[in-house]
Amino acid sequence: MKGYDAMSYGEGFADVYDEWYEGVSSVTDTVTLLESLVPARPLRVLELAVGTGRLALPLARRGHLVTGVDISPDMLAVLAANDPEGLVTVVIGDMVDAMPPGPFDVVLVAYNSLFMLTDPARQAACFSAVAGVLAPGGAFVVEAFVPSDPPRAGSDVALRSMTASSVVLSVTMTDPLRQTVDGQHVELRDGEPVRLRPYSLRYSTPDELDTFAADAGLSLDRRLEDVAGEPFDPDASPRHVSVYRRPA
Repeated sequence: MKGYDAMSYGEGFADVYDEWYEGVSSVTDTVTLLESLVPARPLRVLELAVGTGRLALPLARRGHLVTGVDISPDMLAVLAANDPEGLVTVVIGDMVDAMPPGPFDVVLVAYNSLFMLTDPARQAACFSAVAGVLAPGGAFVVEAFVPSDPPRAGSDVALRSMTASSVVLSVTMTDPLRQTVDGQHVELRDGEPVRLRPYSLRYSTPDELDTFAADAGLSLDRRLEDVAGEPFDPDASPRHVSVYRRPA
């Protein structure tokens, strides 16, 4: 997408992220899942693409030691406003080159955020970087959508939301050969200029993620459909939560 760079997502979505994405997954179920993976207390947790702290803050408020990495100053400014006590340790940078040293009991990358690394080599490098900071027996949790099979191609326009004074359209262009989705949320508000909120993803299949993990020395511990623990169906589940382990 012309003009899109690593800062564009945060610039476009930081001011609406908490409102638009509050309910994309259950925070309570996410916390319960992470706490079930490793017996240590408090957990040493690293969240990649921490954003505004939707998951990091509830974990920190339960007494866990939480570090968050994000490349977006706009997202981290909202996190700082949400976290006046400074419970979450913040690292500014991307989820490969800015990996803090650890060790961490659990590393989490939620809600498709891994796919914001738009080069498969960078996604693989992220797995390697995570493997380097996980404690023995630690878990890397990846939450993402399952790509359509056969893959969808071309452009699509859909209504995301509508009120008496505003309309938000979702416009996407999917390239199945490159495994990319470029999109815009086009926000139209009465009496205001049009607001564009761009994003760009490079999606990977669960099998590809398993390969990245194996190459990094991690093994698949379990795969669920969601953080509530629903069983994963390879033929029908639209999303997955994959838990990878470093050997104990």
